[in-house]
Amino acid sequence: MKCRNNREQGAESREAARFIMRSFFSHSLGILVVAALTVAGGCSDKPQKEKKMSVTKEAYGKLPDGTQIDQFTLSNPNGLKVKVINYGAIVTAVETPDRNGKIENITLYRDSLADYMETKDNKPTTPYFGATIGRYGNRIAKGRFTLEGKEYKLAVNNGPNTLHGGLKGFDKVVWKAVPAETPDTAGVVFTYTSPDGEEGYPGTLQAKVTYSLTDKDELKMDYEATTDKATVVNLTNHNYWNLAGAGNGDIVKHELTLNADRFLPVDSTLIPLGRLDTVKGTEMDFTSPKAIGKDMAQVEGGYDHCYILTRKDDGLSLAARVAEPTSGRAMEIYTTQPAIQFYGGNFLDGTIHAGGKTYQKHYGFCLETQHYPDSPNQKDFPTTLLKPGETFKQSTVHKFSVKK
Repeated sequence: MKCRNNREQGAESREAARFIMRSFFSHSLGILVVAALTVAGGCSDKPQKEKKMSVTKEAYGKLPDGTQIDQFTLSNPNGLKVKVINYGAIVTAVETPDRNGKIENITLYRDSLADYMETKDNKPTTPYFGATIGRYGNRIAKGRFTLEGKEYKLAVNNGPNTLHGGLKGFDKVVWKAVPAETPDTAGVVFTYTSPDGEEGYPGTLQAKVTYSLTDKDELKMDYEATTDKATVVNLTNHNYWNLAGAGNGDIVKHELTLNADRFLPVDSTLIPLGRLDTVKGTEMDFTSPKAIGKDMAQVEGGYDHCYILTRKDDGLSLAARVAEPTSGRAMEIYTTQPAIQFYGGNFLDGTIHAGGKTYQKHYGFCLETQHYPDSPNQKDFPTTLLKPGETFKQSTVHKFSVKK
């Protein structure tokens, strides 16, 4: 009997031990599972939100006829923002951080829609800030050209010449706008139908411009156009840059590099003379980094010249680099276009205000990727002719960075 009780007690002890071990491992496994879930997902009651590209829309203002104009804000996870409106497909802001993380708008802008539309003596007071330019960017001599044996007369709005499409170019029309998002980009697709004869140009032109901000801190500008009649096309963007921030002083200390060893000399009305001159050994040379203001005084009237890009193929190619030493901000421009117009803000005169600041002379510069000015009248320049059945396609990429 005693022996039997000892065996029973031993069995009970062994069962108790197994229970304790099962409980221990079960409890330990639970702790491990909870720990794993916590590491993988963060605090269980505060799930992390994935940062991503985004497009938002808000009312920006109304035209005199009551048409509402909207502003689209493109954002990426790195703190960059690009703002565009469907009036003129205008870029109103490019906001980037400096080396200390301070965000500034680095393109010149106006405070309101009314400011963008403001006129004085029947002329616009805003010189194309951030606008999409068309049908023809830059100048056409004497406002006329001949195409397929017919002469076309355009509106003259820049001395004796036509500038940036005429009196009402693409910078002053309302574009249709559709947001466009992908995992890597936030953008807006703008479209506009320019009727046959608008501003004197032949053919009904279907124009499309897509602005996209990428997760790699790039602003992409893609242009397309088709026509039902032979016409000329030269689309571009007219941002005025100041990498120190809009209104924060002049741009003469910005260091500029242009991938161009030739430029187009011009006459007194800024029409190309028809030849390509070398920049080597002249004040026009930016083939290595140089402060914009270093040789500016030697250029009569200041920089407002078309540079011929050094290209190896038809794809995206480096056109320019700019760095601002105080803020550390830098920008590279890549394009499929054959040329780039460098303008030093010579005609800014302190009459334009925004954000409580005044834009004085040289407070912004432009780098407009494009075809050559006055190409319709210069047979030796690359053609800007667009025929029915063809598609005009060009792309430009601005890549932003910070030098520590």
